[in-house]
Amino acid sequence: MSSQESASSPSTSSSPVSPASASSTAAQETAPTRVAVVTGGSRGIGRETVRRLAADGFAVVVGYAGNREAAEQAVEQVTAAGGRAVAVRADVADEEQASALFDVAEAEFGGVDVVVNAAGRMHLASVVDTDLAELDAMHRTNIRGGFVIAQQAARRIREGGAFIAFSTSVVGLAFPGYGAYTASKGAVEALTLILARELRGRNVTANAVAPGPTATELFLDGKDEETIARLASQPPLERLGTPQDIAEVVAFLASPAGHWVNGQVVRANGGII
Repeated sequence: MSSQESASSPSTSSSPVSPASASSTAAQETAPTRVAVVTGGSRGIGRETVRRLAADGFAVVVGYAGNREAAEQAVEQVTAAGGRAVAVRADVADEEQASALFDVAEAEFGGVDVVVNAAGRMHLASVVDTDLAELDAMHRTNIRGGFVIAQQAARRIREGGAFIAFSTSVVGLAFPGYGAYTASKGAVEALTLILARELRGRNVTANAVAPGPTATELFLDGKDEETIARLASQPPLERLGTPQDIAEVVAFLASPAGHWVNGQVVRANGGII
């Protein structure tokens, strides 16, 4: 008997599909794809978040500022694993480019369910020595950019969705040299907590994730081995965090299981504070 005949012929050993099973299968097939927009998605925590959300079944829009090659690699990593993703260049502080980023999500995948604003800029110096041009550039990305993305998220996220911003545990640690950077992230925390309350009635959550020292290019840049070792020894878990550690927290907040967490700053730092 050919394989085609076997597939179409009745068999006494096959079990009939119950109406309930058929209904469940149909529901899964017709359920809309959940869609995530991840800014800063070409490297570090943002890139790992792209991979992690795609593994959970999200179609992902990878927002990036300038490294097209890295963004395309992030997309290829998702598609190679059977997922769906597209890369879009956008300056998060430019409202027109940010709006276009969300337009792509809606046009390509049908809507927006989760927004992760992982785009950020960090410049370290004492308050006395901080170059005000660096201050302005950092605050443009972290504060204005954070606000623009939050604004688009509030306008676009569908019911049941989530907005996830990024702060830093240094807001609590108060490390010298982080004054300007931490000031910008304190603004992100305040904005996110207020947004959670303004989204009342939408069934949409807003939280900020505040990593501790995490082994990313952004964090490691400019630090000597002694400094890195000292920072790694400070948490009770005695290591630096990894992008995977942080992406797991983001994935939880983006999932139905994490939906009761709302209006919070989640410090993911191994217990350093």
